Amino acid sequence: MYPEFQQYFRAHQPPLLAVWGKNDPFFVPPGAQAWKRDIPEADIRFYDTGHFALETHSNEIVPVIRQFLDKNVK
Repeated sequence: MYPEFQQYFRAHQPPLLAVWGKNDPFFVPPGAQAWKRDIPEADIRFYDTGHFALETHSNEIVPVIRQFLDKNVK
């Protein structure tokens, strides 16, 4: 279903925050950067962690998520 998702993102430009472990062996950084092709204003952030970024770096990531939600969810 990726083509349908990508078409929606290009057409509607929803706010997007991607928090990513830069050492994730499954979801590598280029996968996060690819969001920018469809949503140029996407907020992509990398953390010095692996696949379980939120579990290992919640002190850094949770405030970023809260800030994003405060800004984008009314």
